[in-house]
Amino acid sequence: MKTLYLIGGTMGVGKTTVCNRLNEELDKSVFLDGDWCWNANPFQVTDETKEMVMKNICFLLNQFIKCSAYENIVFCWVMHQQSIIDEIISNLDLSCCKIKTISLVCDENTLKERLNKDVKNSIRKADVIERSIERIELYHKINSIKINTSDKNIDELCREISSI
Repeated sequence: MKTLYLIGGTMGVGKTTVCNRLNEELDKSVFLDGDWCWNANPFQVTDETKEMVMKNICFLLNQFIKCSAYENIVFCWVMHQQSIIDEIISNLDLSCCKIKTISLVCDENTLKERLNKDVKNSIRKADVIERSIERIELYHKINSIKINTSDKNIDELCREISSI
């Protein structure tokens, strides 16, 4: 039985870092960052682009699920609403796959520190800080396993996720 890790969290919580490492540590794994399906310039949020991105994500996840080379599929994205997770799950062939839905969370001060560092290093724009802080509470309402990244290093987080 394959395992699909659906890992959500607000911007700056550590999703991509954790998932890259998890992909390295899990046997026969593949990693998809949902942001890769929406890396456009200019970045536009419209009904058309939202539909396109969701179809792209589901197509790729289904391809990974069907591929015999992979036993572990790691997916991360800013999934701040249960409806996003539900839509993804409803469009996947899960006949040979179990899902582990995880929300990475952290406290507001930790998030501010991380995002300010990213802004300083020109990785993100300053407007992301307020949007990310506003979304923190949304993740506590999602039907998922919550893992707090505030005071844990990457090795601790990966061990915790792989033991779920």
